[in-house]
Amino acid sequence: MDSLPFMPAPTGAEAVPDSQGLNLYRADPWLAPLLGLYLPPELLAHLAPHLDRMGALAGGRLDALAGEADRNPPELLHRSRRGEDAQRIDYHPAYRALEQVAFAEFGLAAMSHRPGVLGWPAPMPPAAKYALSYLFVQAEFGLCCPLSMTDALARTLRRFGDPELVARYLPGLTSTDLDALRQGAMFMTEQGAGSDIAATAVMAEPRPDGSWALTGDKWFCSNPDAGVALVLARRQGGAAGLRGVSLFLLPRERPDGSPNAYRIVRLKDKLGTRSMASGEIRLEGATAFLVGEPEAGFKQMADMVNASRLSNGMRAAGLMRRAVTEAMFVARHRIAFGRPLIEMPLMRRQLLKLVLPMEQARSMVFQAAEAMRRSDAGEDGAYALLRILTPLLKFRACRDARRVTGDAMEVRGGCGYIEEWADPRLVRDAHLGSIWEGTSNIVALDVLRAAQREGSLPVLRAHLHGLLGNGAALPEALPAFDRAAALAERAQENPALARQAASALYHLTSAAAMAWEAGRLGCAERLALARLVLVHRVLPRDPLADTDEAVPAALLAKALAA
Repeated sequence: MDSLPFMPAPTGAEAVPDSQGLNLYRADPWLAPLLGLYLPPELLAHLAPHLDRMGALAGGRLDALAGEADRNPPELLHRSRRGEDAQRIDYHPAYRALEQVAFAEFGLAAMSHRPGVLGWPAPMPPAAKYALSYLFVQAEFGLCCPLSMTDALARTLRRFGDPELVARYLPGLTSTDLDALRQGAMFMTEQGAGSDIAATAVMAEPRPDGSWALTGDKWFCSNPDAGVALVLARRQGGAAGLRGVSLFLLPRERPDGSPNAYRIVRLKDKLGTRSMASGEIRLEGATAFLVGEPEAGFKQMADMVNASRLSNGMRAAGLMRRAVTEAMFVARHRIAFGRPLIEMPLMRRQLLKLVLPMEQARSMVFQAAEAMRRSDAGEDGAYALLRILTPLLKFRACRDARRVTGDAMEVRGGCGYIEEWADPRLVRDAHLGSIWEGTSNIVALDVLRAAQREGSLPVLRAHLHGLLGNGAALPEALPAFDRAAALAERAQENPALARQAASALYHLTSAAAMAWEAGRLGCAERLALARLVLVHRVLPRDPLADTDEAVPAALLAKALAA
């Protein structure tokens, strides 16, 4: 390094790298090639200009709007200026502009449910939706919660709702006209019933017309003024425990157009996702409609929760990608000690430590998306695979995002701690993933539940066999997977092992996926990343050993490109 010419550092504002206006699609060296593996060629060709446009928006206009919406959170208004009891949430114009792009221009919540979105003549597979959302979330995280819930509610309603209910509410949920759109939400959490759904206390009383009256308080309701929400409530006179909890559809307006009988008590003052409203709801005999089987309420709601968990993992991957892109940009353009930071050996090593979990998460997102497509098509074993990939992704990627966003902020130095830059928002939003739709403990235990109830471990092992072929690319992977599966089986008797088992299964599955991608792309650098996953996150190693020489220079050049 000493033989390289000395570079004088710029002074003043020129010394501070600013990536504003960077196209986040073009800045990502692996995204386009990977999409070629997970999307049909005709669809990818159709989406290419839309992906490029979303990348440009996310690095420019959307990022500016997201910052403005984050600094100007929504406000709950209880009365009109004439004194009418007319409750509403007032959103900043920047948030409304973000809604226009996400729901209307790109149809992110609708594209998996109906034809015609972005000019494509059929509903798009999950991978298409997640690819575009992966770019959008790199600018704005908060709105992705309503997007995900609207999409997931439509999916659950189609699966379990009676035809009349579907006909009444699905068109609004899948509209790309903001005037006709009815955004979705889920109201599950109560003060005494967070993840413990059996403790649900909100009551549902049947009415003669077939509707139900819901009474009680819901403690944490994101998108609380949504047009439609799915709600868990205990049937009056029903069985104790989970069998007495049913799933209900709660519209913001009754079928006759009058406001429904529930109130938003207050909005939450949150660490992150400040652009999007979350509140407390008081149900005062609100009109609702039963969805599916009365005694299968939680099982049916779990369908929406699992779809949201997959989206949560995608959002974590997107946050990590944006954080890595920012760190790479700074490292390439910041001059210190006579060199760009990226030429410093220790900086390159730290950047690679950010790249690795980000790439793992992205591969797992597309693996889960493909499993969802196959499951929806009724392919044998696909549901069991999806059922375990989803909590694996949600558990590990969301935890990794907290560290990656924090460490990436450090690359920018003191500026990274300033709210004018994206870094603080990324860090704050990243902490959400490990809490919503189940904390880390709950989701790790759900991995065990999938193994026990769906027989997912043999299916996952067969999937890894399919990815690895004869195993020559990663010879240690399948033996290590057998040990991880045995650990997961032991964890069913000793749940304290759940997180350890879930992490091991995630790392092995993501490594296999990356090795498969490397083989299909003919990319030695991606295979080297897969091996690093095994070396640094699975296999035993000496923490005092010098392993830097094992990292190929070509891998650094490819992985650190931006």
